[in-house]
Amino acid sequence: MQLILLSGGSGKRLWPLSNNARSKQFLPLLEAPNGKMESMVQRVIRQVRESNLTENITLATNASQRDIIVNQLGESVNIVTEPERRDTFPAIALATAYLAKEKKCCADEVVIVMPCDPYTETDYFRAIAQMSETVTKKVADLVLMGITPTYPSAKYGYVVPEKNGSDIKMVKRFTEKPDVPTAEKLLAEGALWNGGVFAFRLGYMIEIIDKYLQTETFEDFRSRYSELPKISFDYEVAEKANSVAVIPYTGKWKDLGTWNTLTEELSKNGIGNVILGDKNENSHVINELGIPVFCDGLKDIVVASSPDGILVCAKSASENIKTYVDKLSLRPMYEERRWGTYQVLDDATFADGYKSLTKTITLNSGKNISYQIHHHRDEVWTFVDGEGLFVLDGEVKKVGRGDVVHIQKEHYHAVKALTKLTFIEVQSGDLLIEEDIERFDWKWE
Repeated sequence: MQLILLSGGSGKRLWPLSNNARSKQFLPLLEAPNGKMESMVQRVIRQVRESNLTENITLATNASQRDIIVNQLGESVNIVTEPERRDTFPAIALATAYLAKEKKCCADEVVIVMPCDPYTETDYFRAIAQMSETVTKKVADLVLMGITPTYPSAKYGYVVPEKNGSDIKMVKRFTEKPDVPTAEKLLAEGALWNGGVFAFRLGYMIEIIDKYLQTETFEDFRSRYSELPKISFDYEVAEKANSVAVIPYTGKWKDLGTWNTLTEELSKNGIGNVILGDKNENSHVINELGIPVFCDGLKDIVVASSPDGILVCAKSASENIKTYVDKLSLRPMYEERRWGTYQVLDDATFADGYKSLTKTITLNSGKNISYQIHHHRDEVWTFVDGEGLFVLDGEVKKVGRGDVVHIQKEHYHAVKALTKLTFIEVQSGDLLIEEDIERFDWKWE
């Protein structure tokens, strides 16, 4: 069995911790069984493996999330990146083409598609195993998971099943995100929420894809990605399928997509450098800054601080943040990359238009920053901890705590961490953007 996890999102509803480079599924706020903190995607991967569902995991994502996935999951999963953001049908088609054309999976292999961040429990993965068995037995071409609704929600799509006594029900029809009165009528019919989990044979999906795009290799398929229709998987596949079954799931299932829902599942009221007084009630404080945050006398409040900003909000109003984020966000001030992390400490523009940007950068042991040049900025690196190898125009030297290097624009440079390596980078010039970078090959000895 092949498992495709869909990873997307714009990172707006959990500002200031989330942003375009770090969507909600990557926030390390959930407590794992070993007591350490883990992100939603790390939790799902752990649950998949603990349930012995499969080791064949592929994440379908956009290019901006590739580095953070590698940083959090290592090389243990396959990653397929969209050349451009489209919709769930092309994203699933791309990952399916990868399995068929790159991994050479057989046409009869069962493929499961699911979100990368549901907050759920062991029975959820048992239901997925049952979906796989249902496809194998050819009960239906497409099998969905139906979540048992807890209230008439307008946020979810609905699946209306045929009425029978079996655990496996054939689908009568779909209804996309109705208003609340319609949702109440659907619940009376026994409708289920569409949980966004699908099972099918690989060959079934390839036949659908071939109507739009046929290539010999995965590289060619990816290069012609824009030729696929920009449409959801539900509209393009599920609602057009002749044979669709649904398996109900009645256990715990939540979308931790707002501060209100996320804080309900946090094991601690204070995370990070937080001191709480004894007069707080149903309030949570998450602090990613180095300075302390003290709160007291708060009721039903969420406080979140990060290099991107500070949020102080009633939990009941926390969904409204999405409306304001575009006015609040300038650039990501903290990012996880394949090699480690960086945090912006200062961003300044002077009277004559000259700019400076100061970052603290941490490379994980054995990782490196690519061999590169910049055309618009100079950089000064001050190493504050660890040991590494620094390259400047082909010359290699060892660096460590207290060393300072000056990199002028148009000069080639790279660094590799021999141990965990931290340094302060000060950029200066007339244009300080992440895109001012040109990468080249370099072979580390």
